[in-house]
Amino acid sequence: MSNSSSQSAIAERIVESILAQKLKPGERLGEQDLAELFDVSRTLVREALMQVQARGFVEVRSRKGWYVVEPSIEEARDAFAARRAVEAGILRQTAGRPLQQVLQRLRRHIADEQAAIDGADPATRAFLLADFHVCLAECLGHRLLADMLRDLTARTTLVATLYQSTHEARESCADHERIVAALAQGRIDQAEQLMLDHIGNVESAIGQHAEEQESAQERLRATLAPVAPVRAR
Repeated sequence: MSNSSSQSAIAERIVESILAQKLKPGERLGEQDLAELFDVSRTLVREALMQVQARGFVEVRSRKGWYVVEPSIEEARDAFAARRAVEAGILRQTAGRPLQQVLQRLRRHIADEQAAIDGADPATRAFLLADFHVCLAECLGHRLLADMLRDLTARTTLVATLYQSTHEARESCADHERIVAALAQGRIDQAEQLMLDHIGNVESAIGQHAEEQESAQERLRATLAPVAPVRAR
């Protein structure tokens, strides 16, 4: 295996781990640890991490090393906006596509989502819920857009992990079912609107929980603030 293919393989493993939430926002990625894990040089690991950095999943901090990014709410909103534009466009381009084959695969994917929700592995559940959108793009033959969505859904999944979204997994899965049902009925405009509503629901839930966390932190600071000493008169 060439160095370039090794770099790409390591980069993909790291991205897959982030997508599956096995690597958490803010987690440190030691070059030496990764070199030993993959049995390659630190130079090769560093080049692989630079590939992942270019896709926006990791960052290097001065004198500290590599870390999984911790997206801000503003960055998450940008990612959600990009997802709306991409996914609405994909659904508008179903003419001439093998829709019945697409529907079969999407229904199998939803069944996998439901099984993961019933199971006890939140990482698999989160991965599958995000991967539905990538799967839809792949099924409709949009390979480049599928790669783009893989990155965008990873970023929104990261921020959902960071802010512990209150949006229930079952609600997301039900949204997916409604989108597929609309496609099966040939109601493309309805499927597009359902997709936009779904993305908006997830974004709203994340934003609401982030605000709740910020309010709780403000209350904690106010509660624990030192009391100013009373001056003697």
